[in-house]
Amino acid sequence: MKNKIEELKKKKNAAKLGGGQKRIDSQHNKGKLTARERIELLVDEGSFEEIDIFVKHRSYDFGLEKQHYPGDGVVTGFAKIDNRPIALFSQDFTVFGGSLSESHAEKICKIMDMAMKIGIPVFGLNDSGGARIQEGVVSLGGYADIFLRNTLASGVIPQISAVLGPCAGGAVYSPAITDFIFMAKKTSHMFVTGPNVVRTVTHEDVTFEDLGGAETHSTKSGVSHFAFDSEIEVFTNMRKLMSYIPLNWKDRPIEYDFDFTKNYTSPNLNEIIPDNPNKPYDMHDIIKLLVDDQEFFEVHSAYAENIIVGFCRIGGLSVGIVANQPKVLAGVLDINASNKAARFIRFCDSFNIPLLVLEDVPGFLPGTEQEWNGIIKNGAKLLFAFCEATVPKVTVITRKAYGGAYDVMNSKHIRGDFNFAWPSAEIAVMGPKGAVEIIFKKEISESDDPEKKLDQKLSEYIEKFANPYIAAERGYVDDVIEPSETRNRLINTFQLLKTKVDKNPGKKHCNIPL
Repeated sequence: MKNKIEELKKKKNAAKLGGGQKRIDSQHNKGKLTARERIELLVDEGSFEEIDIFVKHRSYDFGLEKQHYPGDGVVTGFAKIDNRPIALFSQDFTVFGGSLSESHAEKICKIMDMAMKIGIPVFGLNDSGGARIQEGVVSLGGYADIFLRNTLASGVIPQISAVLGPCAGGAVYSPAITDFIFMAKKTSHMFVTGPNVVRTVTHEDVTFEDLGGAETHSTKSGVSHFAFDSEIEVFTNMRKLMSYIPLNWKDRPIEYDFDFTKNYTSPNLNEIIPDNPNKPYDMHDIIKLLVDDQEFFEVHSAYAENIIVGFCRIGGLSVGIVANQPKVLAGVLDINASNKAARFIRFCDSFNIPLLVLEDVPGFLPGTEQEWNGIIKNGAKLLFAFCEATVPKVTVITRKAYGGAYDVMNSKHIRGDFNFAWPSAEIAVMGPKGAVEIIFKKEISESDDPEKKLDQKLSEYIEKFANPYIAAERGYVDDVIEPSETRNRLINTFQLLKTKVDKNPGKKHCNIPL
C-alpha cells in the first residue's frame, strides 16, 4: 500500500504542474496567475477539494494522442468562501491554452450539475483560447452543454464569472449568461471575433484592448460588471460580492448582527438637496448616509452612470439599491440605464434580496437616437422588472419624480411596498416650466406681459404640484419624512418586510420585452 500511496502522490503532483514549469513561467510573465493560484486566492485557505484531477482527453487526431495532460486544461471542485460552500472551475491556460475539449466540458458540467442538486453558487474562472480546434464539432458540443446548464441554473443558483485571459467566439456566451462578470485590466479580453477577423471583414483596425478589454466592456458595452487593476483585486471583490448573496433561490442572504437600540438620525441628509431644483448633487452622498457602516458595493459603476445599482446592508440585512444619479445626465433614464437596472432588479428578485429605490428622475431621455434604438422597448424592461419583483420594495423620492419615470421607479401602483418622499419631492406629469407653457399657452401668449404671466403661472403650478402632498393625499406616498429620519425609517421598514409574501400568477415563464 505504501508504494501505491507514493505513486498516487506522484501522479497528483505531476497533474498540479499542468502544462509544465515553462508554461507556468510564461503565464506569470504575462502578468497572469495559474489556475491553481487563482483558486487559492479566491477561496478559504485549505477548503478546496478537487475532483477529476486525472481526467484526460480522448482524441487521437492531429497528434493529440501524444499529448496527454491530467486534468485536460481545467481544475474543478468544491470549496468555501467565508465558510459557505461553492462549486468552481478554473481553466488552465498552460494546457492547450485552456482550450475546451469534450472532457474539459464534461468536468465543468459535472460540477454545475452537482451545484444545482445541492443548491450552491458556481464560480467560473475563465482563461481559454476557445474551442479545441483538433476536436471539431465535439468541442462545440461541449460549449453547448455548458450553455444549457448556465440557462437552467439561472435564477436557481448564483453564477459568478471571472474573465482572466482571452475569451473569444463561443466562449463568451457562458459568462454572458451568468449573473456577474469580473475582468482584470490589460490581461482580460472578450469578443465574438478578434481584431484580425474584424480587420478582414470590416476593415477596422482595432487593438485587443480597445475591442474587448476590461475598460471597454465595463464602460461602453456593459458586458462586464466589474473591472479591476489586478487579478488579486478581482478575487477580493468576488469574495465581497458573495457576502451579499444567498446560496440559492430558496436561501436568504446572511443577516449581520445589528444594534437596533441606537438612534440612526443623519442630520447631514437635510443639507444635501440643493435649493435650486435644477442643480445636480451626488446620490452617492445620500447612499453613504443610509447604509450600514457607509459601505456600498457598487455594480456596473462605470457604465450608464446616470443610474446607480449595487449592494449594501441596512439594519444588518442585505439590500439591493437602485438610484437615479442627478450628477450624470440629470438622472434621466435612457436605454443603457434601463437595461442595467432591470438586470440588477431581476437578480435581486431571483435571490430574495430586498430593493431600495432612491428616486430623483426627470423622465426618459428624448431624441432620435434613443427612439430609433428602442427606448420604448428598453424602458419597458425596467418597468417590467419592477412590476414582476416580489421581494420587499421600498422607494424614497428625494426630489424629481416626473411623468412615466415616476410610474417606472417602483411607484405604489406597481407594488411598491412602502413609498416615502422628502419635502423636496416634486411629483408631477412633467417639469413645472414645460407644464405651464402647455397648460397656459394661450393665456400667456395673449397677455400684455407674457414673461410676467409665465412667472405668475409658474409660481402657482409649483405651489400646487411641485411637492409631495397631492400624492400623499391619495396614498401614493405613504409618508412625507424628514431626510434626517430616513435611515431609521428604512431600518424599521425592511425589518417589518422580512416576512412579506407576494407572488405572480402561475405561468410557464414571462415574456419580458427583450
